[in-house]
Amino acid sequence: MLEQIIDHNRLLKLDKLIKESRNIAITCHMAPDGDAVGGANALCLLLRNMGKVANVITPDQAPYDLEFIPGYNQMTAYSRHPMKAKRLINEADLIVCLDYNGLNRVAQMSTLLRDATCKKVMIDHHLHPEDFCDLTISYPVMTSTCELLYRILHHLNYTELIDKTIAECIYTGMMTDTGNFSYNSNHAELYLIVAELVRKGVDKDRIYKLAINTSSENRMRLTGYALAEKMIVYPEHKASLIVLTGDDLTRFNYQSGDTEMLANKPLAIPEVVWSTFFRQEKGYVKVSMRSEGNFAVNILCTRYFNGGGHANAAGGEFRGTMDDAIKTYRQLLDDLSKADNNPNKINLQSDEN
Repeated sequence: MLEQIIDHNRLLKLDKLIKESRNIAITCHMAPDGDAVGGANALCLLLRNMGKVANVITPDQAPYDLEFIPGYNQMTAYSRHPMKAKRLINEADLIVCLDYNGLNRVAQMSTLLRDATCKKVMIDHHLHPEDFCDLTISYPVMTSTCELLYRILHHLNYTELIDKTIAECIYTGMMTDTGNFSYNSNHAELYLIVAELVRKGVDKDRIYKLAINTSSENRMRLTGYALAEKMIVYPEHKASLIVLTGDDLTRFNYQSGDTEMLANKPLAIPEVVWSTFFRQEKGYVKVSMRSEGNFAVNILCTRYFNGGGHANAAGGEFRGTMDDAIKTYRQLLDDLSKADNNPNKINLQSDEN
């Protein structure tokens, strides 16, 4: 039996909204990962099992390495099919905002969602949710949005509607958002959920191979290049930094998803406690941080890189050049030195203003 963590009144309100809706649009964040794609399709397939019209709309194309997730080929990417995406959202009488906490996370879809007059529900596990939905179910303590989604379905007595394909979607999100249960995953109830999903028919070994242990030649070469040529280790800070510029990405024919899990790789070095990865994007630098133990990288991402996340897995976006992003990182290292390498001691005053 899972602990009742989610507010009961919010669950009742969600149940009412679902039952009163006929046409439901499920949205997720740009550059969707396994948690976003898995959660969105799990909910979509379950709603269809309930007899609802349900569709998944993403801001941009999901990485092709997630194509194995059930429902992947039925998603509509706004960047490729804007008219269809607009129609699906405008026809909906309920919109679910899944795995994101603010409209800036849906890029060009933000105005469309903001202006939509139907009811909106947020289901998410990121910090500091914006107040743009009629109902917000946000629990950052969850390892993934897929874990939160399963708990919601469990407490609403919807689990009988979970078939093998839905279970595969949920498991994929839980597994990928914890690095195959290697961080943010030291919670006993997490494995009670895994056990239930396996009982539904999930082949966890197959999903591991498809989600984490399968790679294109270009992706493998890019990973090798990043580790051999672009990784810098700072032993005095127990830190590492990998920087991939636009030229680097072009050289290896980068596709969305090719650098997934790259931020985790340096943590295999015993002397590295926290790692940072910078990837050049159009107009900004994508920042990913990972850590072990009590070193809270979400604090660093929040204060230096306009982001946030979990203690051991966080990210952000630096609006500026790669050179400026690197300068900011070096300033971060200097600040950490002054704070005895404790991120909690950095610039506390800024959090209070």
